[in-house]
Amino acid sequence: MDLTSGALWGAFGAIVVANILLSGDNAVVIAMAARSLPRKQQWKAIFWGSAAAIVMRIVLTIAAVTLLQLPYLKIIGGALLLWIGVQLLLDSDEGGEVKQHGTMFAAVRTILVADLVMSIDNVIAVAAYRVPLLIIGLALSIPLIIAGSTVLMKIMDRFPIIITLGAALLGFLAGEMFVTDPFSAEWFKANMPEADYIFGGACAVLVVVVGTWLQRRGRAQSSPT
Repeated sequence: MDLTSGALWGAFGAIVVANILLSGDNAVVIAMAARSLPRKQQWKAIFWGSAAAIVMRIVLTIAAVTLLQLPYLKIIGGALLLWIGVQLLLDSDEGGEVKQHGTMFAAVRTILVADLVMSIDNVIAVAAYRVPLLIIGLALSIPLIIAGSTVLMKIMDRFPIIITLGAALLGFLAGEMFVTDPFSAEWFKANMPEADYIFGGACAVLVVVVGTWLQRRGRAQSSPT
């Protein structure tokens, strides 16, 4: 590995940028998942969720070339992301109060599933580079994810609307995945060039509407008659 090579540093820069961009999405999911835990467990969930997600992303990147050729993979991933967005929205009521009935295992599981789904689109960009560069780039993103999710969690406590925006973001990402799956990508590219924005926006609205409706129905059922 020639440390003076421009191509080497260019590849490393691409990996770091890709992981910084993905870290923003991860920080939203981690913050939303950790909010449902008692305060003493929140930092542990953030740390272990971030670390496990990074390890999983390394494995996924190594297998990316094969995985991304499979039809329906992104469609299934998009459906999972819709479900995660709704579930994370349900963890708070209208006033932003947290339902602290979750477990750290459940929070970490949610973080891992969401990271797995969101990584599908990103890993192909770095899959061709050498594994040592990949590992270094991913390791650098760990403090970004931890710091970002910690700050976001505090902001969510103060401004509950951020929770709704985070759920909408997951819906938007899910919509983009539906139209970029190998099964449907060519058709959408030829017949509906703006499909990623259309489906992304529609799925963002869907997550918020369904999540809000389920919130209200749950409160109506639990309120005394």
